[in-house]
Amino acid sequence: MSQIKLILLDFDGTLADTGEANAMGYIAALREIGIELSKEEYFARYFGMRCTEFLRSVGVGSDDEVRSVRRRKIELYPKFFDTVTLNEPLWQWCQMMRRGGAKVWIVSTGHIDNITNVMRYLNIDGGVDGIISGDDVELPKPAPDCFLRAMEIEGVLPSESIIFEDSEIGLEAARHSGASYVRIEL
Repeated sequence: MSQIKLILLDFDGTLADTGEANAMGYIAALREIGIELSKEEYFARYFGMRCTEFLRSVGVGSDDEVRSVRRRKIELYPKFFDTVTLNEPLWQWCQMMRRGGAKVWIVSTGHIDNITNVMRYLNIDGGVDGIISGDDVELPKPAPDCFLRAMEIEGVLPSESIIFEDSEIGLEAARHSGASYVRIEL
């Protein structure tokens, strides 16, 4: 393998354990429009689904309603940050590699506001070289486009990159990118 020049990190479930905060943000936003959902039901049936697919499956109808609930979840999300934890060993390794010249990027299907809010809360917002969110590519994971875009921006080859992922969709995208990858389980 070539020298690692680029480290690509999924965010939710890989770099940060945000599962409970995400669940509670959605539950609170849905409650405001009359849709009741328990935390247990969220994790059993909907955890890991893309936002629009999840909201449609629980009864959110129009595109405007989906956007409204999504915005409200982003507003409510910081109220639950006390449940968020950083994957400290992975973060420390990335910072060591960064000091050695590697670039570190967040590559997530999450919304940029959610990612940056959590990064500020965890006090890690100065520790990455770039972020690609779900809104930055036409084809989201499992397509490899988000990873390939970061490689293109940094001018590195897949053989010079390593990807850290937790979900099956993310791992599929990593495989299709041609880069080495590591599965993370928090």
